[in-house]
Amino acid sequence: MAAPLELSCWGGGWGLPSVHSESLVVLAYAKFSGAPLKVSVIDNTWRGPRGDVPILTTEDSIVSQPAKILNFLRKQKYNADCELSAKQGADTLAYIALLEEKLLPAVLHTFWVENDNYFAVTKPWFASRIPFPLSLILPGRMSRGALNRILLTRGNPPLYHLQEVEAQIYRDAKECLNLLSNRLGTSQFFFGDTPCTLDAYVFGFLAPLYKVRFPKVHLQEHLKQLSNLCRLCDDILHCYFRRGPGDG
Repeated sequence: MAAPLELSCWGGGWGLPSVHSESLVVLAYAKFSGAPLKVSVIDNTWRGPRGDVPILTTEDSIVSQPAKILNFLRKQKYNADCELSAKQGADTLAYIALLEEKLLPAVLHTFWVENDNYFAVTKPWFASRIPFPLSLILPGRMSRGALNRILLTRGNPPLYHLQEVEAQIYRDAKECLNLLSNRLGTSQFFFGDTPCTLDAYVFGFLAPLYKVRFPKVHLQEHLKQLSNLCRLCDDILHCYFRRGPGDG
């Protein structure tokens, strides 16, 4: 009998199984590959290192970070990419690198750095799921971590100031969204009729941006103009997450 696979992740809201992009990537891939995960949603009773979420736990292993978790699942014969050609596999890696370089900084900024969004949406949501007194400390630490992650990758010369960095990351994010929309075209998924790793990453990065109701919606408005990307998110939610963990 296979060892049980337990995934600890942030919970859901706004019709999403999780509002956390990296948790969503793993949840989607598990659905696509048929991996039988037991999902444990973080709540006020959870005592693990939340900064490492999502975390996959088995009888003898603890794995964090989406790429490492997906590789672990593939080794357990849960492979959503088994029908891809070598070229499609290479394209998958290239597009994931593009997402992480060009889109992720803007997603982090939208949630954790943009003041109106952080104080009205992100901080209250995460604080409500963290026990007191950590609820007073951890969201701010996560916000600073997101800003440091943005500046580490994008704060190099000639972009010395945060305002310059912000302008550039949103330009890059819009360009990335346009490229993804052009690549998807009228197809149901990125490589045909069956979702794979790239669909999981795109869904994980885009669905929170698409569904969470923010007061500042600069990038969200651009995404909603790209109807095929929104349709991809809606289709995955409808087909695989009719009742998501943490979403009631």
